Amino acid sequence: MANYTAADVKKLRELTGAGMMDCKKALDEADGNVDGAVEALRIKGQKGVAKREGRSAENGAVVSLISEDKTSGVLLELKCETDFVAKGDKFQAVANALAAHVAATSPADTEALLASEIEPGKTVQAYVDEANANLGEKIVLDRFAQFTGGYVAAYMHRTMPDLPPQVGVLVQLDKENAEVAKDVAQHITAFAPKYLNRDEVPAETVENERRVAEATSREEGKPEAALPKIVEGRVNGFFKEVVVLEQAFAKDNKKSVQKVLDEAGVSLTRFARIKVGI
Repeated sequence: MANYTAADVKKLRELTGAGMMDCKKALDEADGNVDGAVEALRIKGQKGVAKREGRSAENGAVVSLISEDKTSGVLLELKCETDFVAKGDKFQAVANALAAHVAATSPADTEALLASEIEPGKTVQAYVDEANANLGEKIVLDRFAQFTGGYVAAYMHRTMPDLPPQVGVLVQLDKENAEVAKDVAQHITAFAPKYLNRDEVPAETVENERRVAEATSREEGKPEAALPKIVEGRVNGFFKEVVVLEQAFAKDNKKSVQKVLDEAGVSLTRFARIKVGI
């Protein structure tokens, strides 16, 4: 048995983000030498990337990057297997580097992002695989949002004080208003709307809601003559749940989000909400 302490295991985990058992094995192989164990984990890490493909990555972080002039912004989710890795500096540095790369290159989608070069001769996919190897966990990049134009702001929410943000919201207004942007972003964080306005809701989704509303009303024994009005009321209720402009505002439920925007003289042109693992 190699001569090392629990403090050595802790230090190695902090340096590499690897699991406890992997750290102990590496220290055994390196006869208790921490530097040697770091090298061993890096070498084995590259071999372990493929083995981790089937594992679940449901932890992680959401990071944001807003330009100095507030006219563009990026929101990006990077996932990992454990909260231990998620709150580590190395993992968060990878996430921030990826967000900066998105801001600089404006990829069309995730596929284009992964195929782009983040360093000369190294694709983003290779960069993520390298993080996978160095941190000893499955690392996944599969979502980002980027807005350009208007006034862009972000709100980041921590579900636990010792973890990085688990929910991020990016909003774009037609003109600058930092207070309203923050208020609306916080509202979106809490209420998780799916659409900006009614026009964005797919027609088949609306028709399905209408069918469900009618079937429910009939099951409840509502009068036939009253069904059209009742169904329409329930469909409108659905819109108020999923359309951000029609939701009751978080800070004043007597007003809709649209009303708050109108009073401030600004428009919400788009938004993105990302919650880790969902």
